[in-house]
Amino acid sequence: MSEISPAPSTDPLTPIRRRYPTAPLVGVAAAVFDAAGRVLLVQRGRPPRAGSWGLPGGLLELDETLAAGAQREVYEECAVEIAVGDIAGVFEPITRDEAGRVEYHYVVVDFWADWISGEAQASDDAAAAVWAAIDALDGYELLPDSRRVIERAHTLWAAAHSGV
Repeated sequence: MSEISPAPSTDPLTPIRRRYPTAPLVGVAAAVFDAAGRVLLVQRGRPPRAGSWGLPGGLLELDETLAAGAQREVYEECAVEIAVGDIAGVFEPITRDEAGRVEYHYVVVDFWADWISGEAQASDDAAAAVWAAIDALDGYELLPDSRRVIERAHTLWAAAHSGV
């Protein structure tokens, strides 16, 4: 007799299962730049990748646009208000456990954004928040995909502010 898994709940009050999900989860993040061209980085406070550095972001909420989700996540994690620019990349982290099962699977849409206001401070699930110069990124041991997104976002941000 074969077992049939129940269909995922459509109840909006059912919590999303991040670990061992039944489908990829949609996330958003933003490479936020201040007037000096420094990027806002956060140190993760929770799995996956607890303790590692990356861009502020998180899961998209039901009935939320991608840009609104990026604004909300940056504010929740860093207390910073932003103006969202264009998409800088799509990042698809998939983490498998020792048995090879998908433990985490996200599809993250990354934007570049301008800092508008607020002093960067860690809150929500961020352990730390810093403004980092582009030439100082080596000190943060970013994942290669994160580094590529930041560099592409910086190029897009710089082009948008060049007056060309």
